[in-house]
Amino acid sequence: MSTQPYEQAIATTRAVLAGVNADQLASSTPCDSWDVSGLINHIVGGQQFFKAGLEGTPPVGQDVDHAAGDYLGAFDEAAAASVEAFQTDGALEKIVTLPFGDMPGSALMGLATTDTFTHGWDLAKATGQSTDLAPELAAGILAQARMAIQDSFRGPEGAPFGSECDAPDGACNADQLAAFLGRTV
Repeated sequence: MSTQPYEQAIATTRAVLAGVNADQLASSTPCDSWDVSGLINHIVGGQQFFKAGLEGTPPVGQDVDHAAGDYLGAFDEAAAASVEAFQTDGALEKIVTLPFGDMPGSALMGLATTDTFTHGWDLAKATGQSTDLAPELAAGILAQARMAIQDSFRGPEGAPFGSECDAPDGACNADQLAAFLGRTV
């Protein structure tokens, strides 16, 4: 299994991060609990979390306000370290223990791909950038999400996903994915 989809999700989200202006940091996002600043911190922290989960160590830098500094540099560093961890021999086959359960490293990489890409969409939507992100990757993530996300994973606060929303007719693949994951498109 290749890290290519994860790396593409990282590159897609990085391009969106690069388009964020400092005056947008307090703007709301499709993620009710985060403004743009909080979402940036989650995106950077997510890369640290995935690496730490794969290595069985506590994540570092979770209390750092990345949005107040060079968040693009912090993202680049954390994403490169995460990809490197996933490329380590045996990483995708081993069982990793996360706060919400055990899973193979390959499943964690799928989660990392979905999380990174989807929060890139959230950030694009919040900052007025195009949400038509990496159409083929979005279609692949959507197909996987449709197979993996059960109704028991959906609900109000505390559930990983909200209720599925309707995407407008002709919505791009990334918008369809966002709607499937509970975002209003």
